[in-house]
Amino acid sequence: MYFQALFIFSLLFISSSQAAVLDFCVGDLSLPDGPGGYACKKPSKVTADDFAFSGLATPVKLNPLIKAAVTPAFAPQFPGLNGLGISMARLDLAVGGVIPMHTHPGASEVLYVVQGEICAGFISSSDNKVFFKNLKQGDIMVFPQGLLHFQINSGKTPALAVVSFSSPTPGLQITDFALFANDLPTEIVQATTFLDVATIKKLKGVLGGTN
Repeated sequence: MYFQALFIFSLLFISSSQAAVLDFCVGDLSLPDGPGGYACKKPSKVTADDFAFSGLATPVKLNPLIKAAVTPAFAPQFPGLNGLGISMARLDLAVGGVIPMHTHPGASEVLYVVQGEICAGFISSSDNKVFFKNLKQGDIMVFPQGLLHFQINSGKTPALAVVSFSSPTPGLQITDFALFANDLPTEIVQATTFLDVATIKKLKGVLGGTN
């Protein structure tokens, strides 16, 4: 029993010692991303630029369909985040803009409204209960990991928000695109959504789906 406890303690000590040695693991973007993130860039090649990112300073072009844009600061754009369990993004929503119903399989999200008004909410997985609020400048809201959620510009001026995630690669699946922007056969979509064929074909046409 003594030796067993000593062995476990030794493993914990070795593990913590190895973790303490790595202050950071800047992602090597020349290598593929894996379940644990990117491999670490050689320390000799790490610079201060790896820990700074200017990409959120200006918005990207709005998507005309949703009148909104998301500018990510995830590990692929900001390799200094690799392995740290955090990331951010910028949301720009024109009047009437919307971030459609979507999920982040790998992270929880916190939204901070910088300007304008945003109606935001999520749906619980246990009983499909909806939680939504009309947020104003300075308000924040949290969206638990993996739950369907949305953001809508509910004001009369453009809205800006900054979101943070509990993962450097939170993942994204937009419900509408998952159903109508691929080659999933119309009859299967009809059987699983109870929508009529005409509506499905219309949505596939708008979102670029086939079949």
